[in-house]
Amino acid sequence: MTESMRFALGSIVVGLIVLATKYAAYLYTGSIAFYSDALESIINVASAMAAAGALHLARKPADHNHPYGHTKVEYFAAVLEGVLIVLAAVTILRQAYFSLIEGPEIEFTLLGFVLNGAASIVNCVWAVALMRVGRKHRSPALVADGKHLMTDVYTSVGVIVGVGAAYVTGWMILDPLLAIVVAINILWSGWHLVRESIGGLMDEAAPEEEQELLRALISQHGDGAIEAHDLRTRHSGHVTFVDFHLVVPADMSVRDAHEICDRIEEGIGQKLPGARVTIHVEPENHAKHSGIVVL
Repeated sequence: MTESMRFALGSIVVGLIVLATKYAAYLYTGSIAFYSDALESIINVASAMAAAGALHLARKPADHNHPYGHTKVEYFAAVLEGVLIVLAAVTILRQAYFSLIEGPEIEFTLLGFVLNGAASIVNCVWAVALMRVGRKHRSPALVADGKHLMTDVYTSVGVIVGVGAAYVTGWMILDPLLAIVVAINILWSGWHLVRESIGGLMDEAAPEEEQELLRALISQHGDGAIEAHDLRTRHSGHVTFVDFHLVVPADMSVRDAHEICDRIEEGIGQKLPGARVTIHVEPENHAKHSGIVVL
């Protein structure tokens, strides 16, 4: 089992523990804000399950029907997570509305606050670990899960402070109003997750800093070639697809040109593990004099 899969499965366990703890905090207090915080944890569990399933499918080798592999399935998991977040926000808004109409009722107990705070600490530690492992293995599903959990942490801190303020001031209306703020924050988080995932599904180019690294690597390892142009990149889960045209002297043998390509591919692979490079070799009369100059 890979490290990414271990963390994905661990997220399910952590999510269930946090959900039970936060729901207990809601039962002890009756706070709609605590309820909204607990409801988001249900989404965390569902998202963790989707991420684990996506990681399992994404690691399947390429086959006849999927010659480029299954890596894009991770983006679908992240989109699903965004949709679930939106549904959670709508449910919270509904509950807050009825609380405003009927009048909020809160029973302030120290145990409720302690339980919610402990759950938030667990979420914070796990979110940092998820984002670290996700970036290490270039997994959009794990990074999205970590970002969502960190948003949950910020939400929980705000909820604890807000419910405490309602207790100190006696303004019970702060509880449903705070739940509405939480719902809006959750909606914003869901929009960003969906936006980033759609970018991956639409084959957005790799970040500019990664493209700069690729240009430098091609120039550094392309000794014997003249230039490279028409560099194109795209991400698909943890894999970066790279293709470009490499211009070589017209009298260069196929063997020598192939050795240059192998050297470039090896150099890119050392800096970007898992990169899949496709190089189209062209004679020097196809040079555009506007691409990557080989050192």
